[in-house]
Amino acid sequence: MEIKYAQSKGKLYIYLSGELDEYTARYAKSEIESAIASSGNISCVVFNFSKTTFMDSTGIGVLLGRYKILKKVGIPIYIQSPSVSINKILQISGIYEIMPKI
Repeated sequence: MEIKYAQSKGKLYIYLSGELDEYTARYAKSEIESAIASSGNISCVVFNFSKTTFMDSTGIGVLLGRYKILKKVGIPIYIQSPSVSINKILQISGIYEIMPKI
């Protein structure tokens, strides 16, 4: 799992590359929280899944945990560019109800 991030016009983009699963979840949580903490004033967070090759229920848990943290401070989360397989997992889990796909 490789995680990169960038800010543009008040939006924080988080790019997830590789597998988001039980093995990489702790690293992913740490990196995502660090990106959010260092980003300053942002209006939303966009998770880009274009290079994510696999995600399991642990990955859903990573997303839900960040959602709960950001919801408390009124910052929405969006999902961007999921592959067909990742999109299916996100649809089945119901994530799009709280994190719309853009």
